[in-house]
Amino acid sequence: MIIEIMKKGKGVNKVTIVIPVYNEKNTLLEIIKKVQQVELDKIKKEIILVDDYSTDGTREIYKGISNKDIVIILKDKNEGKGAALRTGFKKASGNIIIIQDADLEYDPNEYPILLEPILTDKADVVYGSRFLGARPHRVLYFWHYAANKILTLLSNIFSNMTWKRAIKFLEKKYLIILS
Repeated sequence: MIIEIMKKGKGVNKVTIVIPVYNEKNTLLEIIKKVQQVELDKIKKEIILVDDYSTDGTREIYKGISNKDIVIILKDKNEGKGAALRTGFKKASGNIIIIQDADLEYDPNEYPILLEPILTDKADVVYGSRFLGARPHRVLYFWHYAANKILTLLSNIFSNMTWKRAIKFLEKKYLIILS
């Protein structure tokens, strides 16, 4: 998931971090802690957790969360990540919205880097990408992107697995990478 920041209005005084959650009992508290620890100078933070009907015990964790800056939304049925995000966007009260996955794939400590182009009026929307490195870029490295897509396709063809199935498989297996 690409971290996305969307500017809403002039004068930034609050950032809303929308975290779609689905079966993230192992990482939920850690991502909340990391998001809370990020320093954004004088900008307030609002955290919105949208649980898309988790069934792994994640919902039990919410009972222990009592922070006025954290909004918890529990959906009645699983509707997918896009629906969870739309639900979070409707509740957002910040001038900027950041999408943060609950699986720890993206580091909240990079928020200041992502916010910089918006705060300096160089951008209205910022997309973070694991392919481009830590600083703002305008150029997509085409060959890195193309190679990633080809390797993913070949992996799926030869293993007869999508990444979702592969991750479920790897949760029960050891993985050794030789480099």
